[in-house]
Amino acid sequence: MDPDRIPSAFPAPSFRGNQREALEAIRDAFAADNDVVLVRAPTGSGKSLLARAIAGAARTPDEADPADATDAYYTTPQVSQLDDVAEDDLLDDLNVIRGKSNYTCILPDESTTPVDRAPCARQSGYDCSIQHRCPYYADRAIASNRSIAAMTLAYFMQTAGSEVFGKRDVVVIDEAHGLAEWAEMYATVDLRPATVPVWDDVGVPDVAGADDPVDRTARFAETLAGVCERAASDLAASAELTPAEAARRDRLQDLRSELKWFVSDYRDPTSTTTWVVDQPDGEGTPITIKPLDPERYLHHTVWDRGNAFALLSATILDKASFCRGVGLDPANVALVDVPHTFPLDNRLLYDVTQGKMTYEHRDETLPDVARLLVRLMAQHPNEKGLVHCHSYAIQDRLADRLDDFGVGARVRTHDREDRDQALESWKASGDPTLFLSVKMEEALDLRGDLARWQVLCKAPYLNTSDSRVARRLEDGQWAWYYRTALQTVIQAAGRIVRAPDDHGATYLADASLLDLFDRARGDMPDWFADAVDRCSRPDLPTFDPAAALDGMAATPNGRSGRTRRRQSGGSAASQSKARDYDYADDDTGDDNTDADAGDDHPLSDVW
Repeated sequence: MDPDRIPSAFPAPSFRGNQREALEAIRDAFAADNDVVLVRAPTGSGKSLLARAIAGAARTPDEADPADATDAYYTTPQVSQLDDVAEDDLLDDLNVIRGKSNYTCILPDESTTPVDRAPCARQSGYDCSIQHRCPYYADRAIASNRSIAAMTLAYFMQTAGSEVFGKRDVVVIDEAHGLAEWAEMYATVDLRPATVPVWDDVGVPDVAGADDPVDRTARFAETLAGVCERAASDLAASAELTPAEAARRDRLQDLRSELKWFVSDYRDPTSTTTWVVDQPDGEGTPITIKPLDPERYLHHTVWDRGNAFALLSATILDKASFCRGVGLDPANVALVDVPHTFPLDNRLLYDVTQGKMTYEHRDETLPDVARLLVRLMAQHPNEKGLVHCHSYAIQDRLADRLDDFGVGARVRTHDREDRDQALESWKASGDPTLFLSVKMEEALDLRGDLARWQVLCKAPYLNTSDSRVARRLEDGQWAWYYRTALQTVIQAAGRIVRAPDDHGATYLADASLLDLFDRARGDMPDWFADAVDRCSRPDLPTFDPAAALDGMAATPNGRSGRTRRRQSGGSAASQSKARDYDYADDDTGDDNTDADAGDDHPLSDVW
């Protein structure tokens, strides 16, 4: 790459905030022979524009020898972030490619068939006469031949080893703070009836009860991989498959690859990965195989894919620990800090804590949080609000309480199946409703009147029953534990204030959040620490459901008419991959604390 091209590759007609200074600092960091540069840039600093400028410094084919890598990748773990890039006129030279399932076939009688289930995926030797017009293959051809290919991190990792998307000169990863966690999720192998098409054809042993659970699991994985290979080969031998058979074949092939990767890594004496296994119910029941610190996996799927890397995020809180988690040497990585330009008065935090929302205290605290929401509605009668509920169980209980208080007409919810549609419907509405959300702390842009206030109703500690989390805490990694929760809080705080002239109030309802701030103070960016130091207890209206509905054409006792949450949709494979890093539905778990963790530690039952 040519670092000197970074400032001139900035796509906007002018700079705002600290963008010019940030680009100059990034240029200098790469010019100092750093192959990896971390860019810690707060919400509203225009990270996507900075990312485009960095990608624009990649070596071009005209400058390269035949064996040299050229051009750039832009990738992000957030689908919504990629959507924003695709819709931004300033980023129209980022050529977006998505997975096959996001495109539909254009053949007659196949207009509702996803490309991954089209005749080309179902029929052996099928020669599509209009493949050049296929939306997936057309986008893939464009992205593979243009200077900047944009894709989700999932697609980027899945194309490792691809001849179409090979090594490039520059790789830019936006929202990179969770890179290690995403890698762990993608490398996790989830074995259950919904994800193993041959589940009834194999005997699932009690691996948890073995002297060495991981070794016993590896031996079972070898056997299961062989069964998958034979079943997939039988299907592949058919001249034509139904869409369901094609899906079964693809899942068998993917599962075989996952199992072989696990076994290969586990048996490799040079691998640094530690594997853990969960099987809480014994013989014949699901098994989840999880990696810790999957450095080797990241080298294969990320670090081998480029010469120079820029990783952007608002919440890379500790350089050394981040680098260790993703397999980088901190000595060879530069950090560029971009200062915050939003006035503190526009992004204040407020202490409205009602008690602890840990599992053992929740029955006592949650009704008070629901009453608090009614008071906050009265405080903001004409403004939309957002509640970060942390889990669907909390969301359900809050919605029921608000219905009982008679303010359901001002409340909106979502479930796993309709989250995107419900969110877009709420954003499009002109009513000052309150949206009870789950897992929307990141990649959500609620600028301006889309939301003027939000509530964090639970400290987002990781699930301590997760074997990866438990293993790290056994190893004393409490700083990581607090840092990860703080990272989520900072991300959430940035959802409603998106520009220097924007404003919004963030209310803290869980007393464990204040404890988290004390424990993780050393990892806070200065601009967030300033907001914590200014945190104050506001004067709120008294509890009055009628006042909470002042901005609505409704009266108390009007119920929301919401439907009960359903089970998640989507493919079995996608559900299994999301499960480990999703929020829990039932909020069951153990809040016991480790004696070395300090008194009254706010451990949570869910992430």
